[in-house]
Amino acid sequence: MQTLSVNGYDMAYLDVGRGNESSPAVVLVHGTLGDFRTWNAVLGPLSRTHRVISLSLRRFFPEHWDGVGNDYLMAQHVDDVIGFIEKLNVGPVDVIGHSRGGHIGFRVAQARPDLLRKAVLAEPGGDLEPALQPATPPPGPVPLGPRVPLAAEMVRNGDIDGALALFVDGIDGEGAWARWSAVARQQLRDNIHTLPGQVGENRKPFLRSEAESIRTPTLLIGGGDTKGARAVIWRVLAEHIPGARTAVIPGTRHWMFEQAPQEFSNVVLEFLAA
Repeated sequence: MQTLSVNGYDMAYLDVGRGNESSPAVVLVHGTLGDFRTWNAVLGPLSRTHRVISLSLRRFFPEHWDGVGNDYLMAQHVDDVIGFIEKLNVGPVDVIGHSRGGHIGFRVAQARPDLLRKAVLAEPGGDLEPALQPATPPPGPVPLGPRVPLAAEMVRNGDIDGALALFVDGIDGEGAWARWSAVARQQLRDNIHTLPGQVGENRKPFLRSEAESIRTPTLLIGGGDTKGARAVIWRVLAEHIPGARTAVIPGTRHWMFEQAPQEFSNVVLEFLAA
């Protein structure tokens, strides 16, 4: 683990692989309740041909945040990733973001396309503006949005596993948390106190005009078995990001890179090499 001081905060990261002069560095951005360990399953395949840098966002592990402070904001995380890439000083990079990290990757491409060569957005998290939303709600889990404040209150009351079950089941379907391995559960527990921060993070919805403004070559990836809004958002964005490519990882859900790491890596590496 290494750290890089960005905007007054020491961002922790893993730096693996060497790549070559023709392969830009790849920066991995995790989702809610994740950290630089989120990507462990794909570090091997990706680092065979690329320098891979997996970062932890502000207030995530290895920090054990107590929830105090007012800097857990989506805009702050976007600014931090921009500052992190700038401080790497390796020229334009390829960014891969999952869920929250996919939202951040979208915002970086929107604000600072000069920092990116290509972007991979794996089921980017957030909401679509009303004009982009489907006429009828997609089938699947109860929308996650209303669950977050409830889960945050459970965290404040000390019911950590209850909060995590509510959150994970809201993404991957009822009973999903109960099926997770002990290792996967622990990573989310290590970051649980970031969940209340998400209630007031001021995440903006995706606008059609914003998607249409993206000029970074973009690949959007979804899990073949993902249900609900997460199965819709990335497809809608792909319709409006100029030249966007899409890929589905069969038999997987939201955490598709953990459930099928080689298949995910193959799709990503093919896109990065094109």
